[in-house]
Amino acid sequence: MPTLDFELAAQLAAETLRQARALGLKPLAAAVLDPAGHPLAVLRDEQASFLRPQIATGKARGCLGMGFGGRELARRAQAMPAFFDAINSLTDGGVIPVAGGVLLRDAGGHVLGAIGVSGDTSDNDERCALLAVEALGLIGDSGDPLP
Repeated sequence: MPTLDFELAAQLAAETLRQARALGLKPLAAAVLDPAGHPLAVLRDEQASFLRPQIATGKARGCLGMGFGGRELARRAQAMPAFFDAINSLTDGGVIPVAGGVLLRDAGGHVLGAIGVSGDTSDNDERCALLAVEALGLIGDSGDPLP
């Protein structure tokens, strides 16, 4: 089973920022966390606002804590707002259930970690993450069924 180490995490975060620039999107931050929710790499485009790394981390942390990609988290947060209010109370506001959080899986479906991205629209944040995940040969789980 492959592992997510700091070198791969740094490559993934950097590739995510490169994808945003190539697409002409707003400046992003990307946070790559290990399966326990600890940061391995957090990168911020020099033009991204100071809150972007924390938001990106919250997107990834929510995916890891609940075991779903950001899109599924968003659907559940909309359906069960009181439950997600409780989760945010438990995590001091550290869970952001929107698109842009992507679980990283191996070929067997095991969770390797997660990436969270923030800076543009949530859809564009997720798009950059998934493009970077694919470029590095990983499997991204956004919370929607894989094509």
